[in-house]
Amino acid sequence: MRDLLLQTAEKTGLVDAQKLTKFFDENKNSARLDELLLRCPYFTEDKVLQLFAAALGWQFLTDIPADKVPPEFVEAIPAAYAQHHYLIGVKTDSKSDELLVVLSKPFDTNAFDNISKMLGIPVTAALATRTTITAAIDIAYEQRTTVIEDVAEELDGQNLDQLVDEVAGSDDLLDVVNRPPVIRLVNDILFRALQLRASDIHVHPYETKIQIRYRVDGILYNTLSLNKNVLPLIISRIKVMAGMDIAERRLPQDGRCSVRLGQREIDLRISTVPTSYGERSVLRILDKSTALFGLNELGLWEDDLKKFDTLLSRSHGVIFVTGPTGSGKSTTLYACLNRINSAEKNIITIEDPIEYQLEGISQIQVATKKGMTFATSLRHVLRQDPDVIMIGEVRDIETARMAIQSSLTGHLVFSTLHTNDAAGAVSRLLDLGVEPYLASSSLIAVMAQRLVRKICPHCKEQYQPATRELRELGLGEMELDGKIVGDGRFFIGAGCDKCFQTGYRGRTGVYELMLVDDEIKNLIHKRETAGEIKKVALDAGLQTLRMDGARKVLAGITTVGEVLRVTQADVV
Repeated sequence: MRDLLLQTAEKTGLVDAQKLTKFFDENKNSARLDELLLRCPYFTEDKVLQLFAAALGWQFLTDIPADKVPPEFVEAIPAAYAQHHYLIGVKTDSKSDELLVVLSKPFDTNAFDNISKMLGIPVTAALATRTTITAAIDIAYEQRTTVIEDVAEELDGQNLDQLVDEVAGSDDLLDVVNRPPVIRLVNDILFRALQLRASDIHVHPYETKIQIRYRVDGILYNTLSLNKNVLPLIISRIKVMAGMDIAERRLPQDGRCSVRLGQREIDLRISTVPTSYGERSVLRILDKSTALFGLNELGLWEDDLKKFDTLLSRSHGVIFVTGPTGSGKSTTLYACLNRINSAEKNIITIEDPIEYQLEGISQIQVATKKGMTFATSLRHVLRQDPDVIMIGEVRDIETARMAIQSSLTGHLVFSTLHTNDAAGAVSRLLDLGVEPYLASSSLIAVMAQRLVRKICPHCKEQYQPATRELRELGLGEMELDGKIVGDGRFFIGAGCDKCFQTGYRGRTGVYELMLVDDEIKNLIHKRETAGEIKKVALDAGLQTLRMDGARKVLAGITTVGEVLRVTQADVV
């Protein structure tokens, strides 16, 4: 084989034949030639595998499409086995029974033979790098279907007392082989949530059953009912994962943990509370592999994006992002920080909790029990010579005053408030006890936002909404952006497999950006109401949440009903 590889190297020029000869001379007594060459410092992995492929007459694959991996392979071969041996099955011809098994080690004959035995069909070999094979394994096994009901039935039929002792740690959700049923059940519940793009999992006990619910694109769906008997096991498993006390069932508990789905790292924030029918648990899913949104990907209309971009270049002032819980405020703030992040700026955040790690930015976790509140953290942060400060939320007068004082001493400050619209943020600050002269001199902009579901592009179709809906949205027979409505240019999702029959896939934001100009500063100084401030802002060109929603309806991004669901009527 060494002679064959040397001859192939000389013929093809894939690797330097002289270096290969030298390497063979230095390692004459080594056993496995493939493992030896893959550790060789002179050549890269793909070059070595291409050399083996050329010598053995095998294929070398640079890419493995997930749709080429047959379902029979995914069902028969455990994910852990495929990951451990770095191999994947590929169907090259629909008419042939033969399967192409792609390996990362040419002489891994035992694993190769085992695949043939497990599947009961003839197999041929091909080569690919470990990175290529791992990517194919992750996608193929993520797309497999989970049969949670079967695992639940298996769990019902076993001695529940014994299974409590079997609850143990599990790393990879794809690795379900030989796991106790309770671990497989919880893993499958998590796995299905990730397939559905869910942000939260609710384990809700009732008198006679357990209801598993997933929040997808902001809406809760009932997806699974389980026997009431398995509740203690599921809750115990969840508590073990989160490092909670499994013996404590009378008090609420919080915890967090990480799980893997192949190469993806997923954080879980877990909460349990006692209810009349047993403990209830909610798991918040934070996918670390999901890239943070850029400012231009949030759904800001072009004119609002230009205005907002200009604000980010300011050297000092306070920018508030407002909206209820789950309206995407943190995502917007992260996008802002990413936009202005540079080596020249010292950016520090104070968060509760830290949802995503931002490279090049110092992030501080609030710890109220230890006396590390937003206000005390901010006091210490100001001694760290920051240029930009992000405060997770302004909850009290002390934090509000310090945020404003920070902006007046030359810092750009971002934070969030819980108010319904942009003008309401001013009233909220004054209600907290901030002096009007401080608020008017420091505030540069307030942006209110909501999240609306986007129409699924795979089942999008035209429809005509009711006149009442159009009137509620503020359209009726009027024009918006020069477009006359009412001629069938409205869209809705019919429902398909891609969007799980909901008609929606993904979310985008609707925004209300209020710039604090001299006139509004004057109104704040006079303690005018939010209504008066909103009137002036509208005269200056403010687009309200509902108006922005109407623009997105006309653009075919979302539906009339969706905008009406998340926004209030514009009453001034």
